[in-house]
Amino acid sequence: MASKVSAVWILLFVVPCVQLQGTSTKPTWPTYKVPVIIPEATNGLEKPHFDAVPRLDVPCSCGPDCHKHFPTPTVEDLKENMAYETLYANGSRTLTEVGIYIVANKPGIKNGAGKSRRKRQIYGHDTRFSIYGKNFLLNYPFSTSVKLSTGCTGTLVAERHVLTAAHCIHDGKSYVKGAQKLRVGFLKPKVKDGSKVVNHTYPGTGDKMKFQWIRVKRTHVPKGWIKGNANDIGMDYDYALLELKKPHKRQFMMIGVSPTGRQLPSHRIHFSGFDNDRPGDLVYRFCEVKDETYDLLYQQCDAQPGASGSGVYVRMWRRDKQRWERKIIGIFSGHQWVDKNGDKQDFNVAVRITPLKYAQICFWIKGNYIDCQDG
Repeated sequence: MASKVSAVWILLFVVPCVQLQGTSTKPTWPTYKVPVIIPEATNGLEKPHFDAVPRLDVPCSCGPDCHKHFPTPTVEDLKENMAYETLYANGSRTLTEVGIYIVANKPGIKNGAGKSRRKRQIYGHDTRFSIYGKNFLLNYPFSTSVKLSTGCTGTLVAERHVLTAAHCIHDGKSYVKGAQKLRVGFLKPKVKDGSKVVNHTYPGTGDKMKFQWIRVKRTHVPKGWIKGNANDIGMDYDYALLELKKPHKRQFMMIGVSPTGRQLPSHRIHFSGFDNDRPGDLVYRFCEVKDETYDLLYQQCDAQPGASGSGVYVRMWRRDKQRWERKIIGIFSGHQWVDKNGDKQDFNVAVRITPLKYAQICFWIKGNYIDCQDG
């Protein structure tokens, strides 16, 4: 037994990522040894009450230094946190326990206390761009952004799947109102036939747009989020996957394991979301990563509530296929206001897709681990 545990910890701490590099100066996607996550038992749960108030913002007061000093979880901790709850459209739900057979890197469990404030920040001059015109809105990568009926943003990651933040459907203790009848909105041109148009249209442009909605069949949320609220556990597990009742027929964006901040092109990340201070607008932004932990990226991208759940992506060179690829490397989560040695600092935070999270999300999408070895 001791030798088995030792072997797992060797994998946890020692197995490195392999950076694919040549003589080219192109920013190149690294490759990682991706763990294997397999469901081991699924049990039925009581139907939820759907009584939580939807929140478009999740403040947390534990900053980078706070996160970096928390103890490394045990293998059993990881298995508990990576177990997941599935909610079905009929209101039933299940809890699935998992086995982790390879752990590729060192994750962490976060906690903390301190003063928080609610609004996400605009850091100096507002650097966000509203995207107008169907030639942009209906084309990749902007067409991968979708709106949740709970008010958040999501990103298309497969023919039937949308990646978003867990807090958009669950507050850490209960599912939010509207989660049972959750819908995903796709921007479409308004049809000029006198038919009834729902939701927002775009001001300042001749291309009138509306949202076409598709119902969600089921959702997956990791137990690491469900066992508490954001201030209890940090933002490490603030991600969820939605499965639609029918395919959306749009190009989607692949997920990938998050490189380190210094490996990113110009150290920058990009994401688009439906910020609630610009109703009906899809808002794009990019900014430099300021700090990071194993699970989180800290940055000062201008954002407002409603952008939660946006897929954070970068474009890098994939050497084995000799082409440029955009991949989602994180999920935009919330705001942190931290007292650091008496100096007030604030960040907007994205949850990184670590090798362990990649394995889990990929399994949710593919239904098997064989197709989830390429992070």
